[in-house]
Amino acid sequence: MPGYAIVGMQWGDEGKGKIVDYLTKDADLVVRHQGGNNAGHTIVVGGVQTILHIIPSGVLHPDAVCVVGNGTVIDPQVLCKELDALDAAGCNYADRLKISSSAHIILPYHKALDGLYEQFRGKDLIGTTGRGIGPAYADKANRIGIRFGDLMDSDRFAAKLDRTLQYHNLVLVEAFGNEPIRFASIFDEYCGYAERLRPFMTDTTALVQEALRNDKRVVFEGAQGAMLDLDHGTFPYVTSSTTLSCGACSGAGVGPADLHAVIGIVKAYTTRVGEGPFPTELHDEQGDGLRKAGHEFGATTGRPRRCGWLDCVQLRRAARINGTTALVLTKPDVLSGQETLRICTGYMIDNKVTQEFPPQLEVLEQVTPVYEELSGWKEDISACRDWDELPENARRYFERIAELLDVPIAIVSVGPGREQTIVHASPFEPTSGCLA
Repeated sequence: MPGYAIVGMQWGDEGKGKIVDYLTKDADLVVRHQGGNNAGHTIVVGGVQTILHIIPSGVLHPDAVCVVGNGTVIDPQVLCKELDALDAAGCNYADRLKISSSAHIILPYHKALDGLYEQFRGKDLIGTTGRGIGPAYADKANRIGIRFGDLMDSDRFAAKLDRTLQYHNLVLVEAFGNEPIRFASIFDEYCGYAERLRPFMTDTTALVQEALRNDKRVVFEGAQGAMLDLDHGTFPYVTSSTTLSCGACSGAGVGPADLHAVIGIVKAYTTRVGEGPFPTELHDEQGDGLRKAGHEFGATTGRPRRCGWLDCVQLRRAARINGTTALVLTKPDVLSGQETLRICTGYMIDNKVTQEFPPQLEVLEQVTPVYEELSGWKEDISACRDWDELPENARRYFERIAELLDVPIAIVSVGPGREQTIVHASPFEPTSGCLA
């Protein structure tokens, strides 16, 4: 059976964790294929919250095989703490967690450099999480990175760590005036992590390909969102990996033909963490109200998220570059009580209205959003379990989003719990009766 890519359609924090968890009940494998512990995916089951950073969001389903693919970057220290938390919660993952031997690892010098690079940028800072993600991906591109399989061989790890430390200590000492990082301060500690993680190392590319050949359903879990993509996002205010659906191909080792559907996760309003342009951002009490009502604080960093109206110019670009076949709308319950809702349908640029998202940052920073207003709803929709139970104005809002993006809505999430989910049609077969 083909695979299904789950992608964020905005600047991340769309609620992918809940949706991946929900869809994994109908899947055999769930594969995290990019990013690192700069992403936090929150799952609520039976009122109990679980926050994951590296392990796929389907791990709470006892029969799902959970794969960390080659396109990720892994902090072994963080991963071991995450496993400790799952152990404490009674989650049995021992025979189900598989980690690619080709995934690159994050080491202490990556985190040190991440903070120093951000300081160097001064007022032009990116707003990174400081978790070492960017420097780890840079080492990968520079071909001096250390991979998960290297960590498992102490001799190989020692040789590669010694070589890479020589390079990075030159940067730390000569460029930034810092103390060098000592080999001994890393080696023994990380060899200890290797012993803990050794049973999970696998050729995950072969594993996923075999599952697809054997007609298994595979869900590919992305991190962050389309507008944080290294190539197509709001560069340089982006992450360091490919956050689009195509990232599943390189990050898990499958072909484009293996992706049967692309399920785009859209928050019913827009949020962004960190720096960068945000055309529909609200700088007033309404923005503060959305932040409080939606509990818009980062699962990884706790940073408050910037909030604003839904931007369908941005979403139209995201739908196209992802090849999105179905939408999942999240957190519309946060909008309950709003008398009027606004959707950005165009940008004013040089006294002309366009529906195209400008790729150049300097242009995007100058746009004026053009809004369409719709009536809101007062009802609490968090208890709705069927499309027909939703208030008429809520349905109209959802229908207008689907119309503007030319992509059908398959699922509406009306709360963080698994049960707070309205299925309008199967996202796995998005042409069979989805709301158009």
